[in-house]
Order: sequence, then C-alpha cells, then structure tokens
Amino acid sequence: MRNTKISGLYAITPDTENTRDLLHKVRQAFDGGIRLLQYRNKIANESLLLEQASALAQLCRQYQIPFIVNDHLQLAIAVDADGVHLGSSDGPIRVAREKWGKNKIIGASCYNQLDLAVFAEEQGADYIAFGAFFSSSTKPAAVSVPADLMQIAKQKITVPIVGIGGIQLTNVESVINSGCAAVAVCADLFQSFDIKERAFRYSCFFQNLRNPVQ
Repeated sequence: MRNTKISGLYAITPDTENTRDLLHKVRQAFDGGIRLLQYRNKIANESLLLEQASALAQLCRQYQIPFIVNDHLQLAIAVDADGVHLGSSDGPIRVAREKWGKNKIIGASCYNQLDLAVFAEEQGADYIAFGAFFSSSTKPAAVSVPADLMQIAKQKITVPIVGIGGIQLTNVESVINSGCAAVAVCADLFQSFDIKERAFRYSCFFQNLRNPVQ
C-alpha cells in the first residue's frame, strides 16, 4: 500500500537556487538514512523548479527513496514523482487523485485541524501532516499543535501522521511518541554541518522503536 512508505525521517529541501549544492546535500541525507524526500522551494521560478525537481526525481530513483513534490501537482506529474503534498489552498485532493491515478502518494497539510484531516482521508489522502509542533524558522507564522491532538487524531483517522514544524534532535522523540509515523525536517537537517550524521541520528530514533531493547 502507498501509505506503508510513510515512516521515518521525511526530509524537506531548503530554498536554494544552487541545484548542484542542493543535490550534494540531498545525497548526504540519503546516505544518513532518510526515508522520504519532499521538494519544496519557495524562491524558485518555474524553470528552476522543473530543473531541480527533475534532478531530484532521478536521484531519488537511484536511491529508491520516494520523491514528493510540495504544492505543485503539475510539476509532480511532469517529473513522474512518487507523490505530491498539498496544502489547503493547493486544490482538492479528490481532483488530484482523479488526475494522477491510484498509485501515487498524496499527502495533506492539516495544520492543527482535525476536521481537515478526517476530510482529507475521506478524499483519498495517503498521509496527514500536522504542525507546527514547535516554533519553526521555515514557517515562523505556522499554527501550533495542541498537546492532545495526536491522541484524538489516532482515533479518527487511519492513515499515517507526519509531524512537522521546528523538529530537532532535542525534541523529536516526543513527536514520535505522540503517534507520528514520520517526522518532517528541513532546517535542522540541511543547515547541519554534517548532514549525513544528523540524518543518521534522527533515523536511530525510529530504529530503536523497531528494535526495542529487551
């Protein structure tokens, strides 16, 4: 099933116009053990978006890592990405599913709104992203997630939940323990001096969950 791929460290690319540097950083993240990659670039024009998305899609195929495009359904289709991540203003999930078929991953940002999450799953979303869990340099104005939202959400939706927003090594364990199948990280990963090592340290939290100490 599509949503069985949604687990572990979910890396989100930083804004950059330097494609070579972006690919170099993503390779390091792959070597460190990320499980999914989302391409997000809010400063790129259409030409650069296509250039970077095409290069990342090819790289993800080499590493056999699911490649998700943020916001841009047509771009995701153009580069034959594995999925698309949609916000509340990016168009209906049902329409995206009809255009793209049943075998692609569709994720939905639901912020701190449980009703959006329930509706997104009904419309065909494969995973739900809640956030921000903590203050975020990537989205400083993002709404915050109530402490009990995950517990309630797990009773209402069945697709995997992705935690996002201000996640760092110092707080990631609490996000995982709240019920998130994956954690989405941008700044704390790609601004690290050693991206591979940072990704590996994140991945160890999930590895420990799969192989608990007896």
